[in-house]
Amino acid sequence: MSRKGKKPLVKRKSEKEARRSHDAEELALLETRISGVTPDNLKTFDDLPISKQTALGLKRSHFTTLTEIQKRSIPAALQGRDVLGAAKTGSGKTLAFLIPMLECLYRNRWTQYDGLGALIISPTRELAIQIFDVLRKIGREHSFSAGLVIGGKDVKVEQDRISRLNILVGTPGRILQHMDQAAGFDTGNIKLIILDEADRILDMGFRKTLDAIIEHLPKQRQTLLFSATQTKSVADLARLSLSPTKSEYISAHESADTSTPKNLQQYYVLTPLPEKLDTLFSFLKTHLKAKILVFVSSSKQVRFMFETFKTLHPGIPLMHIHGRQKQAARIDVTERFSESKYACLFCTDVVARGLDFPAVDWVIQVDAPEDADTYIHRVGRTARFDAAGRALLFLTPSEETEMLSRLESKKVPIEKITIKETKKRSIRSDLQALCFKNPEIKYLGQKAFVSYCKSIFIQKDREVFKFDELPTEEFAESLGLPGAPRIKFISARRANQLKNAVKKEDSSDESESDQEDKSRAKQEPAVRTKYDRMFERQNQNVLSAHYQNLINEEPAKLQSANDDEEDFMAVKRRDHALYDNEDDAGLEAKTDDTYFDPNAPVSKRQLKAALSKKSMLKYKPNSSKLVFDDEGKPHAIYEFQNEEDFHQQGAPEEQKAEFVLKESDKMQDEDVLDKQVAKSKRQEKRRRRKEREFAEQDEDDSGSDEQESQDDELRQQTQSKRARKWFEVDTESMAKQKRAKTQNVVEVAQPKTLEDLEALSMRLLSANH
Repeated sequence: MSRKGKKPLVKRKSEKEARRSHDAEELALLETRISGVTPDNLKTFDDLPISKQTALGLKRSHFTTLTEIQKRSIPAALQGRDVLGAAKTGSGKTLAFLIPMLECLYRNRWTQYDGLGALIISPTRELAIQIFDVLRKIGREHSFSAGLVIGGKDVKVEQDRISRLNILVGTPGRILQHMDQAAGFDTGNIKLIILDEADRILDMGFRKTLDAIIEHLPKQRQTLLFSATQTKSVADLARLSLSPTKSEYISAHESADTSTPKNLQQYYVLTPLPEKLDTLFSFLKTHLKAKILVFVSSSKQVRFMFETFKTLHPGIPLMHIHGRQKQAARIDVTERFSESKYACLFCTDVVARGLDFPAVDWVIQVDAPEDADTYIHRVGRTARFDAAGRALLFLTPSEETEMLSRLESKKVPIEKITIKETKKRSIRSDLQALCFKNPEIKYLGQKAFVSYCKSIFIQKDREVFKFDELPTEEFAESLGLPGAPRIKFISARRANQLKNAVKKEDSSDESESDQEDKSRAKQEPAVRTKYDRMFERQNQNVLSAHYQNLINEEPAKLQSANDDEEDFMAVKRRDHALYDNEDDAGLEAKTDDTYFDPNAPVSKRQLKAALSKKSMLKYKPNSSKLVFDDEGKPHAIYEFQNEEDFHQQGAPEEQKAEFVLKESDKMQDEDVLDKQVAKSKRQEKRRRRKEREFAEQDEDDSGSDEQESQDDELRQQTQSKRARKWFEVDTESMAKQKRAKTQNVVEVAQPKTLEDLEALSMRLLSANH
């Protein structure tokens, strides 16, 4: 007998067996369909040989029509082959690897007890989040567990859950960290590994990390690589255990005329480096109802542009994102920009790959990309899924020829446009005023200047990016800075060049014998005595210069014998200020070579005085206060006009009369305003006085008796406190004395008998006691 409400054990076993046999039949039928599928017969997702769960998830996510890369790559991936997929940006590469991944786990009957079965690696956090969101949509009908591991999240929380995952999406650094630290993270059963934006992950930046990850993975696995600019390097394929002959390279648009979407209009404008910010601000002012992405080369430039443009108010919502932001802020900015209709997002290449921002109108590249592939990924943020879009590239005169040739070799059609001078607006003076008023803006400008110079300095393509031709002073002025900041790596580079040049000159001038002597001296160091060390001291001649100037007996410096005896004790010292006028001292030093020696050693006391601001104040001129105008230019507080300019404006009497007339008009206007203010003050004062009188009248009517009693008490208190004069009698003190006397008086009747007398005496005795 079974419990009430439950099926018998035999019936439940039969149902499980029936379900298993049905699943096995479906899998066998699915395998048959997969083996015979060809890309030619595929148009929609219903035509794919996929499971019901995946098909239902695609339908509920409103995915219906297959793109070119999906038609050609999904059948090959379903058949278990390694795929290298290359397609234009916005062509649906994410579904091209997510669908085969879900089908691979489904056909292997993967459960939560089998551990990790698929690994998806993304180069950026934002792209990993986007892939995970798409996976959740199309895989909602499956029972697989999926997780996202990226930087900026709590590592301990991820470590507790990572052992129960079937699908893992993450960035290379965080995945490797869990492989090394998480105890329950087992990668021995992985069936599929996917690299999105594979060319970026296989690049030098992730080389060591990716090699370490691959060491943890099993050799027998399926590998899918997708990107808009795919790699064919044999070395890269060998690192991933891929065979160049067995792996299938699928390029959806290899025979196309362009490597960018057809609906993308691409332009470039020739602008010098100091005019880039002016051109960008003018562009934003004329495109207020647009959704714009602005790419620059460094995060410091992103911060500087965002803070300055936010203050200048171009009229469009501004946002910024870069790799140095916290993860929560980056996610928030990504969501806000995706939901915005009109906005401008300043960003670095952290959002250049894979991210899908809806309805982006313009992609502006203020700084040129490092290569043509980066350009293709940047402009791919617009014109996605057959939508229209436009891109604009800023090129300096030194970058134009070489960059255009590289874009042409990658089949990138681009046209040159010119900006109307009437549409341009210079913000240089505004930036100078901001840098002067706000030290933080100035600091950001200095960092932006240094980071841009460094980004040009480290570029691999020296033919495009010519560091030596940068107009650093003009560029610093365009950022609002008073001068070009010092760049450490440039100074070190120049010092090394000079050092190497000096070494080459010395080595060419030296003979072989000198070189042998030097080598022998290095091998056999000479014995140094204490006298050698004494004469090698840096401060040994602190007082010797003064002494030599006093006792120098060279003929050219001795006084003539015919001089008067009065000049016998005259001593001229170079290092003492013996002149009332500094100009006279300089003249004497120039005319008399005896007492001027520019190569004389300097004492430590003089060096210390030179480094002290307080000591050097006496050599500085009097300080003058400056006033800065709206453009940030300094002016003296009182500036006098030249006499010629004054006479050119007219006769003095006419100017005087005009000045008096203007000042009288100003005074009349000010007088009218002052009268209005005084009138309003009088009215307010009268109103307050009437309110106070009405309030006092109401209080008098209600409590007149109480007020009178209070007045009497107050009058008595004042009288008591007042000093009594000699002719006034103190009535209160006299009354007190009288009362004290009357208290001891006993009033009795006239005694008549002896008993009355005894009673009276007893009363008196008791009263006295």
